[in-house]
Formats: sequence, C-alpha cells, structure tokens
Amino acid sequence: MTRASLDKQPHEVAAMFDRTARRYDLVNDVLSLGQDRLWRKATARAVDAGPGEVVLDLAAGTGTSTDAFTRLGARAIACDFSLGMLRTGVRKHGGSGLSGGGVSFVGGDALRLPFADGAFDAVTISFGLRNVSDTHQALAELLRVTRPGGRLVICEFSRPPVKAFDVVYTQYLMRLLPHVARAVSSNPDSYEYLAESIRDWYDQAELSQVIQTSGWRRVAWRNLSLGIVALHRAVKAA
Repeated sequence: MTRASLDKQPHEVAAMFDRTARRYDLVNDVLSLGQDRLWRKATARAVDAGPGEVVLDLAAGTGTSTDAFTRLGARAIACDFSLGMLRTGVRKHGGSGLSGGGVSFVGGDALRLPFADGAFDAVTISFGLRNVSDTHQALAELLRVTRPGGRLVICEFSRPPVKAFDVVYTQYLMRLLPHVARAVSSNPDSYEYLAESIRDWYDQAELSQVIQTSGWRRVAWRNLSLGIVALHRAVKAA
C-alpha cells in the first residue's frame, strides 16, 4: 500500500509519509502555489514564542515549520511518528542523531506523546491533526504536555466559506491535485489520500467545537487563503 485509508491506521499513515519524505517539502510548495510559506509564517506569529520558551511542533515532518520558532529565539522540538520524515529533516538541517541546526527531532505518537506533563509553553500542529486516528485524544495529549496558561495553535486545511470558490477548490483537490502530484512526488498515491482526507475533515466551526470539548479554553479561529486553511488558537486554563 502506498497510501493510507481514511480510517487512518497509524502504521499506514507513518509508512505513507516515510515514502513521501524525500520530496515532501518541494511537493507542498508546488501544490500550494507557494502558499505554504505564508501559512508557516502565520502560524509562527500566532504561536508568538520568545526567548526562554519551549515549543512542541507536532507532526513536524522534516522540521521546516519548526525553524520559524527557533528564529524567534525559542527552543523547539520537532516531533513526528514518521521516522523517514525525521531522518530527512535531520539531514536537511545539517545535523546527525537527534538534532539538526538548532532543532531537536523526536519520534513520537500524537496519541501517546513522549513528554512530561506541562513541558511546553506552546504546542502547535500544522496539517497533521487531520491524519491522527483519534482527534480528541491527540488534543487531550497536547493539553497534557502544555503548562497551565500555555497556548495551542493548529494550522489545518478547512472549508472555504464562499460556496462558488469551494466548488472550484473541490475540483482542484479531486481532479487536478493528484495529476500534479504524479509529476513531482516520490509517492503520488499519497496525495489521493490528501485530497480525500481534506474533504472528509471538519469545517472551521466544527473543529473549534472539538478543540473546546477536548478541554482547551478561549478557542478562536481565522481563515487563511480564503478559507482553504484555518488557523485555530486556544489556551490551557491557568
């Protein structure tokens, strides 16, 4: 199997991303028409991490998103359950072992994070929450490892609120995206899963409700790129 199914069995998802790792960042740049760079910047601004703070970047893949937090002076942990993605990230950052260029890479399952309670000032996950088999459990784990008063930022695909644009976007996802992926990806079948998982995912208001029922407070969201992506924020009660 070169792609995961929508029941999101962890071994299938991890194996799919292992096979995708080699050209993952390039493909994201191509498929998003460069918008992924703007999404990373918006996420970093929302996290707003500073010197002395520790940030968990969950589902960090190759650590491209994690770099934005270290540039702001915080310590950052890139955590993912795809060892292939982590190995690629360490090489790209010019490091070896568990570190690379100031970013620490740690293998871990979103449903059983290998970190102590209250270990992080901020936790964030970009385009990864959609891939876990139990969204509530992943959010509960993120809550556990966040200090009281700490913050959560989620950047994830969502639903454009303008119906006409949503129709056009759906056509891109289901028809054009897989063809583009076949031209540039090391595992093009995985992008069929990407398209299907986006259409099967929560809209903005639904995800906000899931975050709140998982124990987070002061949940808010805003759209990026006309609602293709939404940035959700929340805090842990002090």
